[in-house]
Amino acid sequence: MERDVRALVGDPRWMTLPPVVRAQVMAQRMLETPDGSRWLFGAHARWHRFGPADGRWHLSAPPSHTGVRSAARVVPPPPAIPPLPLPAGPDFAYERGSTQAFVGPDVPEGITEGIRAMLQAQRGLRRDDFPLPPEGFHGMFARDVTSPVAAVWGTVMWCAYAPAFDGNEILLSMFGEFLARPLPGDDWVRWLPPTSLDALVALYAERMAAGAARAGLHLVRLMTDTAAVLRADARFRPRAEALIAMAEPILAQPWLDHHALAGGAVRQAWLSRCPPRLLGATLTETSPGEHFRHSLYDLVESLSFTTARGADPRAAAAALLAADLHGRFAGAPAAADAVNLLYAWMDEESRHQLYVTLTDPSHPLRGFWPARGALPPALVPPDRRAAAALLGAAYATGLAWCRLTWTAPPSSGFAASSAVVPFLMHQRDDPFPAGGPGSVGSPHDHGRLPDRAWQ
Repeated sequence: MERDVRALVGDPRWMTLPPVVRAQVMAQRMLETPDGSRWLFGAHARWHRFGPADGRWHLSAPPSHTGVRSAARVVPPPPAIPPLPLPAGPDFAYERGSTQAFVGPDVPEGITEGIRAMLQAQRGLRRDDFPLPPEGFHGMFARDVTSPVAAVWGTVMWCAYAPAFDGNEILLSMFGEFLARPLPGDDWVRWLPPTSLDALVALYAERMAAGAARAGLHLVRLMTDTAAVLRADARFRPRAEALIAMAEPILAQPWLDHHALAGGAVRQAWLSRCPPRLLGATLTETSPGEHFRHSLYDLVESLSFTTARGADPRAAAAALLAADLHGRFAGAPAAADAVNLLYAWMDEESRHQLYVTLTDPSHPLRGFWPARGALPPALVPPDRRAAAALLGAAYATGLAWCRLTWTAPPSSGFAASSAVVPFLMHQRDDPFPAGGPGSVGSPHDHGRLPDRAWQ
């Protein structure tokens, strides 16, 4: 069915059909699984599940068990077709990249050296010419650091799928001399908060508002050049391409955002330039709820290996989400409000699984919770790639629900993603540096940044 719908949407005639005709065509492609659930491969090239209780389609990762999938059958459309998640066309062209964390698989040397060269080129700039705005990055960097350094850092963090990095990652250690304080996390993992598009735009807008157009354009060029280097890695690529599409036109038309500066609408102007095929990369800015849905979908997919062990990846994902919520709120009054916000963005089954796991201490789904920082056997990843994907998806989901509920992410990481770290902390794929074993960055001192980085 996925192949059929992709071929259908890829046909140039698809976009010329009236919406009612497209709805009728898609309604003929509904599937029903043996449990009576109805599924549709629709918008965003992802599966949606019909919720009988509310009469809506919900983004939901499909069953992964081979027997269930092969037993699915096409069913006749109902007499009254509920609004369908119709593919728009460009959303099917969106390449999602990789959900792997930056723990285990290191950032390739070509990228780290490209970023290092850009940082080196910013040395000697005057703080008066490139001040840091009071919002965004001001408390992160030392007082003499200029905004171009923040622009490079902010671009790296905005483009990252899930900014949890190996504690000894070269891409982080090169920024050590500029930081005002250690990054959150521990010696093994730096659990970094995401950078918002607002923070990046503020660097440029402040200079333009101050009449320093050349400095503003320099910052935009630095962001686009940094993104161009980062997109060689699939963990950065989708958002890097979106940032280039939003910012690069300014370099050819420096007046492009002048109308937006006076009204403080520069962020909206940037987002309006994002092409339809890349809109998925900006969901965290435009719709935190949709972003949470997609992150949870990624988490379910990263747990697909549990199917062979008799587990349901969707139930396991709901249980891990419950573990993170329980660990973050620990029964605080704000917990109920936060969870209620999440319910609205989940399908009925996942919503029920989250509810019973949170409210019933004896529920079997709590068997998926990490115990003393360790994953249960059923959730232990089979290999390094699967562990990195699970860590990245779990951390991205944690950051997504924090953004949706206006909750500050924990500086020590979430329960689920933290429990994956032991499967990656001793596995590296970078070669020994020139100094040989024992040098900074070698497996023998893995996870520890040199002290001078924070001086």
